[in-house]
Amino acid sequence: MSNTILQAQAVSKAFADADRSIRVLEDLNFKLAAGTSAAIIGASGSGKSTLLQLLAGLDQPDSGQIEVAGRSWHGMSAAQSAHWRNQHLGFVFQFHHLLAEFSALENVAFPAIMAGQKPSEANKTASQLLTELGLQERINHRPAALSGGERQRVAIARALVNKPVCVLMDEPTGNLDQANAQQVLSQLQLVKEQFDTAFVIVTHDATIAQQQDQQWQLQDGGLHSLSV
Repeated sequence: MSNTILQAQAVSKAFADADRSIRVLEDLNFKLAAGTSAAIIGASGSGKSTLLQLLAGLDQPDSGQIEVAGRSWHGMSAAQSAHWRNQHLGFVFQFHHLLAEFSALENVAFPAIMAGQKPSEANKTASQLLTELGLQERINHRPAALSGGERQRVAIARALVNKPVCVLMDEPTGNLDQANAQQVLSQLQLVKEQFDTAFVIVTHDATIAQQQDQQWQLQDGGLHSLSV
């Protein structure tokens, strides 16, 4: 039986611009269960990045609440939010943000070591994830020696190393050609099924959106279902 691991309830957010207030999100509702994926599309300036920031607890809504793994961001201190975020969420961006001087293995293991794992345990987990993502022959390569698709798969492995319940992805295939983008998406499907991980994917690509369990358009401050 699926369980809700990410939920936004009646979320609103506005920003001040000179002498007026611009409402970006208004009474937005969203729910995602473990092992499912949701694509969010929308025009530039529609609030997609703002929504990701709120889901991640990096900003607070003006009203409403957001829960991750059954706990609301509201009322948490900065330290509590950081701890909960590191425990339960992973992040993948359009640019991989890998450390150039680190190998693929070291890049993936680094967040686990920072979270308190022994280096030997972190390296073992990192190696397993890279193998699952088809990179067993590239473990000791630095980012400069990897293709764009390989670098993005390393970034995905890094996002998964602390076993998050959900991964938030902002245009994860935006810098990839169609073949590499499809390869990354195929790997995401395998990860979703094997680890019961949920994914929120912000994308401009309708083809990517159609491959997810849910498809949403962010427009006029709210999410509108595109799923059939």
